[in-house]
Amino acid sequence: MTLPRTGGRILVDQLAAHGVERVYGVPGESYLAVLDALYDAPVRMVVCRQEGGAAYMAEASGKLNGRPGVCFTTRGPGATNALVALHTADEDATPLVLFVGLVPRGHTGRAAFQEFDLRGTFGAHAKLVETADDAARLPEVTARAFATAASGRPGPVVVGLPEDMLTDTAAVADARPLPVPEGAVSAGQLGELDGLLADAERPLVILGGSRWTDTARADVRAWAEAWSLPVAVDFRCQDLISADCELFAGHLGYGRSDALARQVASADLLICVGAAPGEVGTDGFSLVHPVGLADPADPADPAEIADRGDRDTDTDADADADAAEPPGTAPRTSRRIVHVLPDSPPPGVWHRADLTLLAAPAAFGEAVAALKPAGPVPWTDLTRAGHAAQLAFHRPLHDPEPLDLGAVSAALDARLEPDAVITFGAGNYALWAQRFLTYRDGMRQLGPRNGSMGYSVPAGVAAAISSPGRQVVTFAGDGCFLMNGQELSTAVAEEAALLILVVDNGTYGTIRKHQELAYPGRVSGTGLRNPDFAAYARAFGAHGETVAATEEFAPALERSLTHCRSGRPALICLRPAEGRLAPGMTVGSLRDLAAGGGEAG
Repeated sequence: MTLPRTGGRILVDQLAAHGVERVYGVPGESYLAVLDALYDAPVRMVVCRQEGGAAYMAEASGKLNGRPGVCFTTRGPGATNALVALHTADEDATPLVLFVGLVPRGHTGRAAFQEFDLRGTFGAHAKLVETADDAARLPEVTARAFATAASGRPGPVVVGLPEDMLTDTAAVADARPLPVPEGAVSAGQLGELDGLLADAERPLVILGGSRWTDTARADVRAWAEAWSLPVAVDFRCQDLISADCELFAGHLGYGRSDALARQVASADLLICVGAAPGEVGTDGFSLVHPVGLADPADPADPAEIADRGDRDTDTDADADADAAEPPGTAPRTSRRIVHVLPDSPPPGVWHRADLTLLAAPAAFGEAVAALKPAGPVPWTDLTRAGHAAQLAFHRPLHDPEPLDLGAVSAALDARLEPDAVITFGAGNYALWAQRFLTYRDGMRQLGPRNGSMGYSVPAGVAAAISSPGRQVVTFAGDGCFLMNGQELSTAVAEEAALLILVVDNGTYGTIRKHQELAYPGRVSGTGLRNPDFAAYARAFGAHGETVAATEEFAPALERSLTHCRSGRPALICLRPAEGRLAPGMTVGSLRDLAAGGGEAG
């Protein structure tokens, strides 16, 4: 017989039944009954300092673990503060469940204190929004929320919790977690894929999306190795294949190399596993044209490709990459596309596929593991050259300034542990972490694909809490850091021993870059007056120091890592020379470029 429980207790028991170990949030009077139930529950609450930071932590937990991250907020202002993370989870396909305390049921529609339209606020950014009006149905509602968040293309789910419902009592059994389908690949579809590969001369595999497991990564890599297929990764998906794999051709999106852009443009077969080609990864749909626009018979010329998107330009690196390319980038007369997606393509999918496989990466990897070519493939030289070009592009650029961020990147890369987690938010500063760090098997990359600032610190805190003892390195710009820098307090309270590197260049760098290209010399709205970031960190109880010269970094890194090993977060403020915006890019070089006087590097 099931004993009567409050709605708050029923809900917390459902979280435990779904394997939830911790939830993130800011307390609110609208869900006091939940807070009381958490007091002696196996589920622990991580108390955060702002709902945006709390929801980012839950989203980062979903990215890292592949299971829905959980956040609690109160109604009105608390809930709307969390909306930024819902947008991130929606665009990044991250499983997330947001529980929102609401006004009592009898007050609905009376302009009650902090009352707001739950579905109207979150409906455009969530897979499911519903209100649990009956405590007896909480097991059902919770099970559906978790299954919806994780199934198909993952995403956020929002559940409203009326305050008085949580204090109601009900005698109801717990619900078991609902299954999450993996999809499958039929024998006939494998035959079609085999046929497309047999007809190809310049194929390219692009890995992206979510729902990747360690097994899926290994299986897909083994399949690609059997066929000698070149493999690229979508924007901020660099942990899907090891960078030292001889198939790896680089990462797409902002900061990608020209050599990879040309390889995408000239490919006659694209096999996209996990996600369809998006706007960022295709340079505004210019490398792979959407439905209704015919691909040009000849790929875009290199100069035109170089002008598209936010990229870091370096003449020497591009020359090395060009030299590594084989003479196999001939004009393409047609292109075939394969989509491997965990759910049906959305309405109006922008690239029409010749073959669509409805399977999560794990199901696809298992299906293709035994698929072997009938004989030697004609693109082996292309694969080798693509990897050589990526290695050339990966070599750090060295700045002729007191603080060489290329040398800093190389020194940090040498100290990364095999299972390190790298986090960053949005901004040009992230290009150093994307381009010059070596993502190996076992490492993870947590970065918002929707370009959301303020993500880096909460993501790093969540990673350090989720995996105590695991090395977590967080990159942040001066603008990005101060959007959620207060979560250093959470890190100290939780003994989350992450290392934070803040690039303090005194400007919103990405916008300044566009500004200098469009309106050179007319600086408006992009300058920043910053605090002493090292002192700020120390004020919270973290270790903090400032580095302004290259030779200062290695000793500061060792001291900071020592503090992290003792369970204490650490912060190093990096102060590059004035005008440094990105690898190979300064304000001066951009003004020269805008004036027609040279390269951005």
